Amino acid sequence: GEIACETTGELKPAATRAKSFGARFERELQRIESSGESDCLSLCAIRDRCLREAGFPDAFASVKAEEDARALVLLPGILEELDALAAAGDEAAHCEALLRGCFAGNIFDLGAKATVDMYEAGNMSFASARDKLLPRPWCVDCLDEFKAKWTSSATPWKKAIVFVDNAGADMWLGMLPLCRALARRGTKVVIASNHTPSLNDMTAAELKLALPRVHDEQVHRLLECGMLSVVDSGSDDPVIDLSKISRELAEAAADADLVVLEGMGRGIETNLNAELTCDRLNLGMVKHPEVAESLGGRLYDVVCKYVPRRGH
Repeated sequence: GEIACETTGELKPAATRAKSFGARFERELQRIESSGESDCLSLCAIRDRCLREAGFPDAFASVKAEEDARALVLLPGILEELDALAAAGDEAAHCEALLRGCFAGNIFDLGAKATVDMYEAGNMSFASARDKLLPRPWCVDCLDEFKAKWTSSATPWKKAIVFVDNAGADMWLGMLPLCRALARRGTKVVIASNHTPSLNDMTAAELKLALPRVHDEQVHRLLECGMLSVVDSGSDDPVIDLSKISRELAEAAADADLVVLEGMGRGIETNLNAELTCDRLNLGMVKHPEVAESLGGRLYDVVCKYVPRRGH
């Protein structure tokens, strides 16, 4: 509400539209409550539809732009740290550092009240989040199994589909370094991102515009040679039904042997137990107390679920 109003730059009209959204969404919630039929996918779709109908096609546009700019300034230093680990030959430590960066970045999520409060208080820092990750074992902890696969060969996977989540530190300091590292090791990486804006999630159009502008020669080379690319997932929501992806993504995923689902919506709330015919990695930080309770974990706990394809 308040953040969305601020991002339009037109406070009075935005405030009026916010009230309109509130009334629309309240009616939908009452309808759902009376019908007794709801799930995470449908609730997210209804919320975003109500936002668009109320005149908020991209309610967090300016917030995303600000956080992207801040993260991209920090990116060269993060990549330098990670490259030093890789150059030292300790691929297990390199892999763990990459994933810890993904978890730290995923705290930038304006779809969760706990992190909205942190954002508004100015208490969101990638370095701090990375240093303060809860100690292992996490509520879902397959880190050792994933590191074993990562270090099993120079190129453990031929092609990876990577579903990304939020703008800012999540994308640029967490997921991009992971995608870059995979691609440098010989895995063709296809980043799957939303078709239309939802909360502070990245869209495919935003990624296609921003990636070539990243200050990193490795990223530029990987884009030019096709080892790193972006596809539109076909999704409008912060969650995803993998049976309803875009044709472009379905074609790109046909020969993938790894799928990475990152974020609380895509990786935890809707696909934590998805059955795929390839390796699957679910990554995310738990930012809803109800989700933490259902997993037997704590608020800001970590989900790192690695499931090899059957028979491996």
